[in-house]
Amino acid sequence: MRGGPPQVFTLLGRPDCHLCHVMEEVAVRVLREQGATLVVRDVREDPETDRRWGGEIPVLLLGSREVARHRVSEGDLRARVDALRVAGSGSGGAEG
Repeated sequence: MRGGPPQVFTLLGRPDCHLCHVMEEVAVRVLREQGATLVVRDVREDPETDRRWGGEIPVLLLGSREVARHRVSEGDLRARVDALRVAGSGSGGAEG
Protein backbone atom coordinates (compact mmCIF):
# COMPACT_ATOMS: atom_id res chain seq x y z
CA MET A 1 0.00 0.00 0.00
CA ARG A 2 1.32 3.43 -0.97
CA GLY A 3 0.86 6.33 1.43
CA GLY A 4 0.93 10.05 0.81
CA PRO A 5 0.15 11.99 -2.32
CA PRO A 6 1.07 10.52 -5.70
CA GLN A 7 4.51 11.32 -7.04
CA VAL A 8 4.50 13.72 -9.99
CA PHE A 9 7.12 13.08 -12.66
CA THR A 10 7.95 15.54 -15.44
CA LEU A 11 9.01 14.48 -18.92
CA LEU A 12 10.94 17.19 -20.72
CA GLY A 13 10.99 16.94 -24.48
CA ARG A 14 9.77 18.42 -27.74
CA PRO A 15 6.73 17.52 -29.84
CA ASP A 16 8.92 16.56 -32.82
CA CYS A 17 11.22 14.26 -30.79
CA HIS A 18 10.75 10.54 -31.50
CA LEU A 19 12.69 9.42 -28.42
CA CYS A 20 10.49 11.72 -26.32
CA HIS A 21 7.37 9.94 -27.55
CA VAL A 22 8.93 6.54 -26.84
CA MET A 23 9.89 7.55 -23.30
CA GLU A 24 6.42 8.99 -22.73
CA GLU A 25 4.82 5.66 -23.66
CA VAL A 26 7.13 3.77 -21.30
CA ALA A 27 6.65 6.28 -18.49
CA VAL A 28 2.85 6.30 -18.79
CA ARG A 29 2.69 2.50 -18.45
CA VAL A 30 5.12 2.29 -15.52
CA LEU A 31 3.92 5.34 -13.61
CA ARG A 32 0.28 4.29 -13.90
CA GLU A 33 1.23 0.98 -12.20
CA GLN A 34 2.97 2.94 -9.45
CA GLY A 35 0.08 5.33 -8.86
CA ALA A 36 2.24 8.24 -10.00
CA THR A 37 1.42 11.10 -12.37
CA LEU A 38 3.25 12.22 -15.52
CA VAL A 39 3.39 15.82 -16.74
CA VAL A 40 4.84 16.36 -20.23
CA ARG A 41 6.57 19.70 -20.89
CA ASP A 42 8.12 21.16 -24.01
CA VAL A 43 11.61 22.35 -23.00
CA ARG A 44 11.18 25.37 -25.26
CA GLU A 45 8.45 26.79 -23.00
CA ASP A 46 11.08 28.13 -20.60
CA PRO A 47 14.49 29.50 -21.72
CA GLU A 48 16.26 28.27 -18.57
CA THR A 49 14.82 24.76 -18.93
CA ASP A 50 15.77 24.72 -22.61
CA ARG A 51 19.30 25.89 -21.81
CA ARG A 52 19.72 23.24 -19.10
CA TRP A 53 17.99 20.26 -20.71
CA GLY A 54 17.39 21.06 -24.41
CA GLY A 55 20.38 19.06 -25.64
CA GLU A 56 19.62 16.10 -23.39
CA ILE A 57 15.98 15.30 -24.14
CA PRO A 58 14.07 13.29 -23.34
CA VAL A 59 14.65 13.68 -19.62
CA LEU A 60 12.38 12.31 -16.91
CA LEU A 61 12.48 14.20 -13.61
CA LEU A 62 11.02 13.77 -10.15
CA GLY A 63 11.13 17.29 -8.79
CA SER A 64 14.62 18.42 -9.74
CA ARG A 65 16.07 14.89 -9.60
CA GLU A 66 16.90 13.23 -12.92
CA VAL A 67 15.33 9.78 -13.15
CA ALA A 68 16.12 8.87 -16.77
CA ARG A 69 17.64 10.40 -19.88
CA HIS A 70 17.39 9.49 -23.58
CA ARG A 71 16.19 5.87 -23.31
CA VAL A 72 14.83 3.67 -20.56
CA SER A 73 13.14 0.28 -20.56
CA GLU A 74 10.00 -0.44 -18.56
CA GLY A 75 11.93 -2.73 -16.23
CA ASP A 76 14.68 -0.21 -15.63
CA LEU A 77 12.24 2.64 -15.03
CA ARG A 78 10.17 0.48 -12.66
CA ALA A 79 13.34 -0.28 -10.65
CA ARG A 80 14.33 3.40 -10.55
CA VAL A 81 10.86 4.50 -9.41
CA ASP A 82 10.82 1.80 -6.73
CA ALA A 83 14.26 2.93 -5.52
CA LEU A 84 13.09 6.55 -5.36
CA ARG A 85 10.01 5.51 -3.41
CA VAL A 86 12.12 3.60 -0.88
CA ALA A 87 14.65 6.44 -0.60
CA GLY A 88 11.83 8.97 -0.16
CA SER A 89 10.06 6.98 2.53
CA GLY A 90 13.06 6.88 4.88
CA SER A 91 13.35 4.31 7.64
CA GLY A 92 11.96 5.07 11.03
CA GLY A 93 12.14 8.81 10.43
CA ALA A 94 15.92 8.86 10.76
CA GLU A 95 17.87 10.99 8.30
CA GLY A 96 21.18 9.85 7.03
